[in-house]
Amino acid sequence: MLRMSRLPRSTPEAQGLSTAALDSFVGALDAGQPEIQTVMLLRHGHVVLEDTWAPYRLEDRHLLFSVSKSFTSTGIGLAIDEGLLSLDDQVISFFDADDLPETVSDNLAAMQVRHLLTMTTGHSKDTVEALSRDRRMVRSFLGLEVEHEPGTVFAYNSGATYMLSAILQRLTGENLLDYLRPRLFEPLGATEATWQLSKEGIVVGGWGLSLNTESLACFGQLLLQHGEWNGEQVVPAEWFEAATSRQVPNDNESNPDWKQGYGFQFWRGRHNTYRGDGAFGQFILVFPEYDAVLITTSATGDMQAILNTAWDYLLPALEGKEAPEAHRPERLELAPPSGPAPTPGNGQTYRFAADNPTGLTAVRLDPDGTGTFSFRDFSDGSLHELVCAPGAWREQTARGATDDAGPETGERVVTSAYGDDGAFVATFRWVETPFVATLTCRTEGDTLNVNGQLNVSFGPTEFTLTSEEMSQN
Repeated sequence: MLRMSRLPRSTPEAQGLSTAALDSFVGALDAGQPEIQTVMLLRHGHVVLEDTWAPYRLEDRHLLFSVSKSFTSTGIGLAIDEGLLSLDDQVISFFDADDLPETVSDNLAAMQVRHLLTMTTGHSKDTVEALSRDRRMVRSFLGLEVEHEPGTVFAYNSGATYMLSAILQRLTGENLLDYLRPRLFEPLGATEATWQLSKEGIVVGGWGLSLNTESLACFGQLLLQHGEWNGEQVVPAEWFEAATSRQVPNDNESNPDWKQGYGFQFWRGRHNTYRGDGAFGQFILVFPEYDAVLITTSATGDMQAILNTAWDYLLPALEGKEAPEAHRPERLELAPPSGPAPTPGNGQTYRFAADNPTGLTAVRLDPDGTGTFSFRDFSDGSLHELVCAPGAWREQTARGATDDAGPETGERVVTSAYGDDGAFVATFRWVETPFVATLTCRTEGDTLNVNGQLNVSFGPTEFTLTSEEMSQN
């Protein structure tokens, strides 16, 4: 159930906007290639647009990827305000000899907290892949070669944000999420927040935060209000002013809205905007000149396309100019794939190697045209089953991962299926994430071949599995 609204609602006209223009903006989002899942627009502190594409919901928490960095930055700003550290502190000063390499290079010794915040650590590329190979990620980061003098080269670096989280935990004795709960999340009413922990028990900082759409909007409004919320200065105004300003150039980036400068874990954008953004189209986009905030959750490999739609359709509306027109459909939805009913199955269970990287462990195709798919939870090895059947989305709950730093709850999943020339085609939407998987299952004798496709991924988007053994039910 949707909690009581934390932000006032208003008609667009009462806040100087046109309903028709916002309808065109939504229509353009709907017609574009990026898959939009939720959108919310604030003007003068009021929600003037809030839409979802079914089966997504505003109240569901959503995995935010690198939007998490902007919240980590806020935690560091609060810790600096409390006198726990400063921008000029050496990174190595927070860690024991056991975490440091035998020889500390001059560049590593020169690395400061500000360099972690501005992605100018001196590394040539993101360190997160190297860190993920080692359970002790802090030691792994500190052991990497620092090729350049810190402060001289911008290189987007999620590992640097992880180190900010690690530093805060060393200083406070509590993880970043627990530190931020009373200081940020509870004042904003964002009590649903969860955040992934690393294997060494540190909130990962640069990714892994989940919040719902209105909580993102509240944070965006907090930015616009220079850290003030309900009459209380929740975050120092000076911190947000510095964090959202251009601290370093990043002209080496390629896309136009990613080369306008970088702050303290915030991107500068065109049209005097700034933002927190996350992979596959998660955005908190702030328009300070127009007292507006745009929130999107999405699933796309082309994040620039979402910003381009905002510049083409929303920005003119905010400027009071005539905006292009686009048709807004009566119903916004991401409908299940359609097709003929699946061929009835034989009721047998096909099993797959336990160590396969997809997490799929077993498939049973039943005579009633349904399929049951078993998945392994990567965090603790537990199993959960999801049933796919023809027709409308079937809503189910998969058990939540246990490495979240926060309340453990089931994850909402919707499924559907159809038949394609003898194959059983199952679609899964993990609606608290951008991810959608389509599994095409075809029996050949005593084996089942599964051809999988992911809508978005940091790695391959296609895979093939063949069952290893079959057991009679």
